Amino acid sequence: MQNRVLVKLSRKRRGCDILRGIFSSHVTMHLQFYGAAQTVTGSKHLVRIRDHSFLLDCGMFQGRMENIKEKNTTFPYEPKEVDYLLLSHAHIDHSGLIPYFVKRGFAGKIFATHATKDLVGILLVDSAKIQESDAEFMNKKLDRIGSTEPRIEPLYDTDDVDSALALFQGLAYGERHHIVDDVYVTFLDAGHILGSSLIVLEDEKEQKTLVFTGDLGRKGLPILKDPVQVDKADILITESTYGNRVHDTVENMEADVAKVVTEAVAAGGKVLIPAFSIGRTQEIIYLLHKLWNEGKIPAVPIFVDSPLSSNATEIFIRHPECYDKETFEAFLLQEKNPFHFSNITYIREVEDSIALNDRKEPCIIISSSGMCENGRVLHHLKKILPNHRNVVMTIGYMAEGTVGRRLIEGDKEVMIHGKMRQVQAKIMKMNSFSAHADKDELLAYAGSIHGLKQIFLVHGEAEQSKPLAEEMRKLPGSPTVTIAEPLMEVDV
Repeated sequence: MQNRVLVKLSRKRRGCDILRGIFSSHVTMHLQFYGAAQTVTGSKHLVRIRDHSFLLDCGMFQGRMENIKEKNTTFPYEPKEVDYLLLSHAHIDHSGLIPYFVKRGFAGKIFATHATKDLVGILLVDSAKIQESDAEFMNKKLDRIGSTEPRIEPLYDTDDVDSALALFQGLAYGERHHIVDDVYVTFLDAGHILGSSLIVLEDEKEQKTLVFTGDLGRKGLPILKDPVQVDKADILITESTYGNRVHDTVENMEADVAKVVTEAVAAGGKVLIPAFSIGRTQEIIYLLHKLWNEGKIPAVPIFVDSPLSSNATEIFIRHPECYDKETFEAFLLQEKNPFHFSNITYIREVEDSIALNDRKEPCIIISSSGMCENGRVLHHLKKILPNHRNVVMTIGYMAEGTVGRRLIEGDKEVMIHGKMRQVQAKIMKMNSFSAHADKDELLAYAGSIHGLKQIFLVHGEAEQSKPLAEEMRKLPGSPTVTIAEPLMEVDV
């Protein structure tokens, strides 16, 4: 079946034009795209199967994009009208609006893997606390200047998070779960972060299968198992973060990190690694542990300066069922903890973070946020960036408009805490560390799915998704390939 983009009707609601499609009674499956369409944050894709609706992810828009508040507070459907929410993984750009969605009326079940359920609990509490703190800071500032502007309200608070977490139901990998009528869901390991999933949604009545990749990982990454290959499906909604790029090989990862650390320490400098609290932090800890064991890096202190990262690492320890064979044999069989060794210190208290910030001697600091937009990493950047002996080593994706993106693009000064900061430190981008599949890996994954008729590209900027679409149209069976647009509605 060729996908048919439905007629869209514009109407005014809450100050925003909302485009709605007409869902014909004969149509059995209908898709509506909103977030992560021609961008990489705010993941939300609505699937309607007859009389039931399923939201794939409910992520927060991030970065400094235009109208970000409006994007995070406006939905093209009423939350109370959505029946189920299926969550691919815990990262905030996929999960961060769940409490707000519940606050606005959603009351259905939320399905996720057990590890994702655990991780999202700490991430959403952290998100709520950051919003509450930011709102308090801004409101005090408005009060001081006697402003009559409306006071800032957080999107949600910790009570809203508790309400959302009460709706979660954890599922095991590979468990085919009956949701409603003839609709089933299965979560398969996506190999991106702990608990990350490909979501397989089956309409047994119509014998139609939709697969949503979430964020698709790569083979051979530290700690986690490789992505599970789906054998057969009709429809694929796939990420395209690196749809026009080929990563350095995973095999180069250890040598690259060892070289950067060794050279920085020899020069008397420090290495700052901005890292997402979940996923990249644990991978770099694991790798540094391995390199330290093998004597491939100097025995300098390693600090993980992020309470959230520390909490997330404890959850990693609780879910060894997600580990790959190498991690299991190298650490668990020997009753060793892959995330704890003599050279590493986890920092939770603010006072200890301040003391670390003033440290002069060579060391390695792992801190969040991964895109350098907020958190303790900004305080470290203020000290690290002006010194040419230091190195900032990036190991994750940097969204457009973020401080991290400006650094890897070579800006000589960046705005941090309201002041322009000179960039003298070396900025080293480690492409081998990406946990997102690249062009070749995305093509190989989609090309191995039998019977694929339609592919929708999401979670990618235009310069990545457009070339990937051209290549995917050449796959066996010549599937129809569509780059999803915000508010686009499609019958499938």
